[in-house]
Amino acid sequence: MTQEESGAARTAVVIGGGIGGLASGVALARHGWDVMVVERATSLDPVGAGIVVAPNAVRSLDALGVGDATRDLAALQGEFGLRRPDGTWLVRGRAEGAESVFGDRTLMLHRAQLVGLLADALPAGALRLGTSAVVVDPGTTTRAARVAVTDGAGTTTEVRADLVVAADGIGSATRTRWWPSAPAPVSGGSTAWRFVTPRVSGVVGSEIWGRGIVAGVMPLADGRVYMYVSVADAVGVPRDLDELRARLADWHAPVPALLASVDDDTALRHELRHLPAPPASLATGRVALVGDAAHAMLPNLGQGGCQALEDGVVLGARVRPGDDVASALLRWSDERRPRVEKVMRLSARISGPTLWTSPAATAVRDAGMRAVGRWTEALGARALRPVMAWRPPEG
Repeated sequence: MTQEESGAARTAVVIGGGIGGLASGVALARHGWDVMVVERATSLDPVGAGIVVAPNAVRSLDALGVGDATRDLAALQGEFGLRRPDGTWLVRGRAEGAESVFGDRTLMLHRAQLVGLLADALPAGALRLGTSAVVVDPGTTTRAARVAVTDGAGTTTEVRADLVVAADGIGSATRTRWWPSAPAPVSGGSTAWRFVTPRVSGVVGSEIWGRGIVAGVMPLADGRVYMYVSVADAVGVPRDLDELRARLADWHAPVPALLASVDDDTALRHELRHLPAPPASLATGRVALVGDAAHAMLPNLGQGGCQALEDGVVLGARVRPGDDVASALLRWSDERRPRVEKVMRLSARISGPTLWTSPAATAVRDAGMRAVGRWTEALGARALRPVMAWRPPEG
């Protein structure tokens, strides 16, 4: 007799305790699954990073029961836009206008706040830190998946799972083993620094485009500032934060002051990589790929974490404990894959002009955006509406 036939509680194992894994765990638990979320790190304490939660992701958080709590933390307010290194505005708008277009707020949070809310929404005992997991058998329609779970003491136990969610990041071992023909990660052509500065007042949210360098300045609700800087390989990547400070010393205020205030030990530095396309299917057997494991994308659209939240919400809505899991996962993949592929392509397309290094090309780019002014803002809103206006499935 199968577990489905016996009526026993059905188990879902989620590999990875990042945003996609936690969202999947919460969504599945809310729909009746017995959930285990395993995370190899011993704590969920992301450092040095903020996250933009776009309206589509805010609605995902509503579906997970934490939307209102997240809205209470912070919202992007007032003026924001795109600038040149000398401070000249290229595109300028207000957050309230974007909210009216996309139907909800854009939130600006420290990543630890979002992770904490999702972790707290899991059932007691569902999250296992300092624990790793490997899919031994992805299962079939008639056979449960098998997962080898190793705890912090090094003891390995094989767990039978009716559903496995692989949320193990861009370097996903699950994808590598069970999706051997899936595209491998490739370089995005730049390296990024991310950090949160001490409290600073009067900072206006903006992204600044130079020649092969992009900086983002995003105020947080508690007065601190989330900042990121990406430097194209073509202009030479600084060896350390001091070299980055020197490179941006003549950029408009408060960029130099923010860089000067950063504790080097808390800054994150990563080569930007992405998947050129998602796998042909996001599911195999009883295993689903979510988040960066499925569709790691460049950060220029700010949708990486947002799409991971969507993945989890739709997974919970479409794969119920009484379903034929393997078949339901294929339907879930058919729904999710076209959307995430479009978002990946749009992110890559936006990235292109940020890598330009030619003075002539960047001058034309900037002049074009300034000349069309409000048209640029309107066209951007129209292009982004299918992404930002998304709503979770009902029920």
